[in-house]
Amino acid sequence: MIGKPEGLPEMFIDFWNKRDANGIASLFIENADFINVVGLWWNNRGDIRKAHAYGLKTIFPDSHLSLIRTKVRRVSDDVAIVHAKMKLAGQNSIESTRHVGVRFNLFTFVVKRKKSKWICLAAHNTDIVPGKETNLMINNKIEAVNYRDQV
Repeated sequence: MIGKPEGLPEMFIDFWNKRDANGIASLFIENADFINVVGLWWNNRGDIRKAHAYGLKTIFPDSHLSLIRTKVRRVSDDVAIVHAKMKLAGQNSIESTRHVGVRFNLFTFVVKRKKSKWICLAAHNTDIVPGKETNLMINNKIEAVNYRDQV
């Protein structure tokens, strides 16, 4: 648990950069929800830990996550929504022989106060695709598109 809502993205990043899936999982309640950038949906702390352990070992072993911006919206004294824009560098390619380019993402965390600390109820991670507005299925493949380019 963390001391303030805006501290959650910082702790997530710290655990990510240490490759600590247990630490990431500790930020969440037992029955938390986590949706990743491609819509995989994990429904509890154990699955969140397992998915991040796999990702940090296989996809992101050389990656570095950094925080660009945080915004907190208090819903009540005990609940807040935390948005965090992040930068991810050093992701491995499928062949693991090279790193792919830098990615930017936007996290939404829903956090709740438990006594004097805060814990995450749900998280949703979205890739930012510059210059694109939505996704379309084109030739059986999802592609990010910009409708303005079609005019």
